[in-house]
Amino acid sequence: LDAFRRRAQVIFRDPIASLNPRLTVAETLAEPLQVHRICPPKEIPGRLADLMGLVGLAPELRRLRPAALSAGQCQRLAIARALAVQPQFLLADDALAALEVSTQAQIVNLLAELQRQMELGLIVIGQDLRAVRRLCQRVAVMYLGRIVEMGPTEEILAKPRHPYTQALVAAMPKMRADAPPPVAALAGEPPVAERLPPGCAFHPRCAKVKTVCRSGSPPVRRVDGSVTVWCHLYSEGPAVRR
Repeated sequence: LDAFRRRAQVIFRDPIASLNPRLTVAETLAEPLQVHRICPPKEIPGRLADLMGLVGLAPELRRLRPAALSAGQCQRLAIARALAVQPQFLLADDALAALEVSTQAQIVNLLAELQRQMELGLIVIGQDLRAVRRLCQRVAVMYLGRIVEMGPTEEILAKPRHPYTQALVAAMPKMRADAPPPVAALAGEPPVAERLPPGCAFHPRCAKVKTVCRSGSPPVRRVDGSVTVWCHLYSEGPAVRR
């Protein structure tokens, strides 16, 4: 398990809550180096400086605790802590949700640059499709814990197949002065996980619902050769097993 933890690291949703409030920036970054024996003790100060520079943290912050940092600085610290063990991939678990919009953009750019420099694998869990487009080559769209559409990011965002994906894309704000406002939200409320409706879980909110959607399980079909969609609207093509 220790070996796996070195290969895989997580960046959490709440950057402040994910850090030990008793530890300074330097102590936070030194801890994984010591636990995993990344380097001799005499090399730790140099490693700390390198990690802080990598994520854009000023050297004078090393003696501060998380309470004295901004949310963006805390998230940069959390990223540096994850990188300390030299992982092969990062899991960003809704890592932008607690940040201001301008800070979100900075963190997305930072992750993209780290991904390029360090050849990191990156799994992004989140609701911001603009960040997904910037960071991910492939995307899986989920509704109530089930994948409804999966394939290349640009293809899915340019031509969404599943009605839920279509609603998500339509709700994305357009960065133009003359852009119309986003479309209205989907009708109804998502059902609770303990009482999912029969058939397709999305059918109570779907404007394109068919009779078969209310009872049968959605088939798995490969559409256009590269996108897989779980929806009765797409019955053509060979079935693909989960």
